[in-house]
Amino acid sequence: MRNHEVITKQPLLNEFGEINEPGWARKQIWNYKKDQIKAPKFRLKEWDYYMVIHDGKGVEDSFAVAFTISDDGYVGLQSVSFLLLNDDEPWEHTETVLNLFPMGKLELPESSNSGNTKYDDNRLKMVFYKDDHSREIKCLFKNFYKDMDLIASIYLEQPPMDTMVIATPWDKKHAFYYNQKINTMTAKGRVLFDGKTYKFDGVNDYGTLDWGRGVWTYDNTWYWGSGNGKIDGHDFGFNIGYGFGNTKAATENIIFYDGVAHKLDDVKIEIPNDVDLYDMKSPHYMEPWNISESGGRFEMKFRPLLDRAANMNFKVIVSDQHQVFGRMSGVAILDDKTKIEIKDMLCFIEKVHNKY
Repeated sequence: MRNHEVITKQPLLNEFGEINEPGWARKQIWNYKKDQIKAPKFRLKEWDYYMVIHDGKGVEDSFAVAFTISDDGYVGLQSVSFLLLNDDEPWEHTETVLNLFPMGKLELPESSNSGNTKYDDNRLKMVFYKDDHSREIKCLFKNFYKDMDLIASIYLEQPPMDTMVIATPWDKKHAFYYNQKINTMTAKGRVLFDGKTYKFDGVNDYGTLDWGRGVWTYDNTWYWGSGNGKIDGHDFGFNIGYGFGNTKAATENIIFYDGVAHKLDDVKIEIPNDVDLYDMKSPHYMEPWNISESGGRFEMKFRPLLDRAANMNFKVIVSDQHQVFGRMSGVAILDDKTKIEIKDMLCFIEKVHNKY
């Protein structure tokens, strides 16, 4: 059954280390336990990734900040990105701390609903706190850019609402992907950088959490897009993505409207001159993109502003990323056929190729 919604609480994995019931859910129905994994520890990938965006709408600066704490088995990538997203002069900088063979030493929580995620060394101190209906991000990154530190303190409100949770198998023994995307969390707080204070207002600014745990195959390419905004006073968000794992049971494509999920089917992301899944060099990332859903419920034009491109090649570990920020316009249709008009929503869509 396509887009099979799982509603019964259960262990994520069975006695053979395979997903019990592939599909999607509105919350973390599946119970993830590391001791049920049958694959070697170095193949396990775990991460918490937050993206927080402020849209100045041409009146003031638009900006975003992203935070990652990850333990990917034989490598850990702890990173912060800061982006200025004005039409006339966009700019970004990403700084990453690489750890060899963390192998579970970061002790990332087995659930997104409780526990704190932490990283601490002489240069980077970063904590993601979780309370009943909120999350908090604290970060100090010394010498983030040209001897300048970056300091962030951001509060994300998470009232009871639907999220996108998906349990996806691979066509390979013991491989699985367990992922949650939480959209439309209102963001309040500030980032201090380069002698300036960048504020999130707690009303029109939003954060997104990408929470992932799983055992992947070695070579993968994916597309992922996410955005949030206030549409006529309503909280609106979306998540679209595809590219790896066996998604016969469900996609991760979804719309959120006032905290309620409206499930989508297959989505196609069309980047000009993107003719090969594994070709990262030929696509024209800075030309307008088209996004369409198989049922016509998500039809968008995406106008790029900034390509946050990053390439890392250590032979065995390879990562080629194009996370493109821009403005999206079009129509989204809810389950009851209500049409939501989207105009110039600040968001991102990425194409990433990883070997690790």
